[in-house]
Amino acid sequence: MPIAQAAWAQTSSNVTDTEQHSTGPKEEVVLGLSQDRVAITANFDGSEILIFGAVKREAPIPQDDPLEVIVAVSGPASPVMVRRKEKKLGIWINTDSVLVDSAPSFYAVATSAPLSQILNDTEDLRYRVSVARAIRSVGAGMHIRGAQQFAEAVMRIRADNSLYSLRENTVAVDQQTLFRTAIKMPADLTEGAYRTRILLTRGGSVVAQYETSIDVRKVGLERFLYTLSREQPFLYGLMSLAIAIAAGWGASAAFRLLRNS
Repeated sequence: MPIAQAAWAQTSSNVTDTEQHSTGPKEEVVLGLSQDRVAITANFDGSEILIFGAVKREAPIPQDDPLEVIVAVSGPASPVMVRRKEKKLGIWINTDSVLVDSAPSFYAVATSAPLSQILNDTEDLRYRVSVARAIRSVGAGMHIRGAQQFAEAVMRIRADNSLYSLRENTVAVDQQTLFRTAIKMPADLTEGAYRTRILLTRGGSVVAQYETSIDVRKVGLERFLYTLSREQPFLYGLMSLAIAIAAGWGASAAFRLLRNS
């Protein structure tokens, strides 16, 4: 089961320069997480992180554009090799391949309103909020046709596996001050620090940002076996072989007892 631990933090040192240049009053995020660690055990079947917080301000609430909230959680990023298959002479074969430079292993975005209405393209490019912006693909060779389709394939496949999601209208905002949402994390998570960002927007522009992380780690027997397989592969192989032989012998002995009884 996931380890639950309350975590509160304030944005005194994490305020972006967008706040400094904003014409309105300064707004900051005070954030809370239902847990800042996720423990992967043998019976781990996913987790749900409750993210909640408030907006701290030293002036009245601006009356022009309403406050909107975006929550983005991204897992460790790594390059991904994507191959295109085509059917030739009745056989499916790999034709083109493109290395997507960086793609997060998990990416979830929750918003208080449709993303296109609360974040303009310029700010999306700057902060890389949308799923498409979170994936970096410098480019493919000139001979590769439809290079953008390879990055889209990564998004489609991982969305089908519940690893990528855009959950619009799922952040509740009360009186432009309190906000809350829940991010579901699937069972097949990659270990590492999961970057968690809270962005406050007004009129499509980001007025404040806060960032923290959620630590996802294997624990117990899973951690021991994982470490052993990486650091002592020969010993891990011998142990796996011994377990397989013992399991086979035990099953055979049990079957003989049942047959003779």
